[in-house]
Amino acid sequence: MSIKNLQDTTTLNNGVKMPWFGLGVFKVAEGPELVNAVKTAIKHGYRSIDTAAIYQNEQGVGKGIKEGLKEAGISREDLFVTSKVWNTDLDYEATIAAYEKSLERLDLEYLDLYLIHWPVAGKYKDAWRAMETLYKEGKVKTIGVSNFQIHHLEDLLKDAEIKPMINQVEYHPKLTQKELQAFCLENDIQLEAWSPLMQGQLLDNDTLKDIANKYNKTVAQVILRWDLQNGVITIPKSTKEKRIVENASIFDFELTKEDMIIIDGLNENLRVGPDPDNFNF
Repeated sequence: MSIKNLQDTTTLNNGVKMPWFGLGVFKVAEGPELVNAVKTAIKHGYRSIDTAAIYQNEQGVGKGIKEGLKEAGISREDLFVTSKVWNTDLDYEATIAAYEKSLERLDLEYLDLYLIHWPVAGKYKDAWRAMETLYKEGKVKTIGVSNFQIHHLEDLLKDAEIKPMINQVEYHPKLTQKELQAFCLENDIQLEAWSPLMQGQLLDNDTLKDIANKYNKTVAQVILRWDLQNGVITIPKSTKEKRIVENASIFDFELTKEDMIIIDGLNENLRVGPDPDNFNF
């Protein structure tokens, strides 16, 4: 997987290009810290920003985007913006209304990607029909899902007119989801990682530390590089400039096949987030 710089893209199944690397803003509260994080990421070359209705920070993200684009002297079209519809809005009408509300809060005219946040049983198919409508009407560039397992995708694909372009899931060296990735690959659905650093829990892992020392990199950089070499889009979260820059400084080295295998071997099917088959919110 030859990804040379921060702005390199992958082509999704509808021909739209999406950056391999972006900024996630999960649990970053509204306020100056959030606005600055988004601005800082754009300033340092990030071209993908990921938020969600449930994060309750779309307004700040929108402000950061507006200011960041202006300061960087680039246009809205240069940026790839993602948001997600929450579980309480997963019926046809409510999903369409939720999309409009997200746009309003972000103060944008369109989203590049809109995702169903969780596969709520009995609800996600109606929501997907709404996503298809938004897509067919040209209101959103790409549509996808988040936290869908193989059986959810199989179920969705039975009735879908348009297949998801993205499946964003928890993905890190302790949860490598190889079968899910193979299924997505086979069906031309791009996998994207949330919580790629396992919410910081992997940063003290001795195996990863040894590999990081070998390349003179941080553990975070090694994990994010592993994501990309596995063909997985990644969106690490940070609000600090030093970390935002550091996370993206992963294009000047390549992990060997042996190191990739060692990192894959850390898998324990361990989640820090909810199990998509057993969540209650």
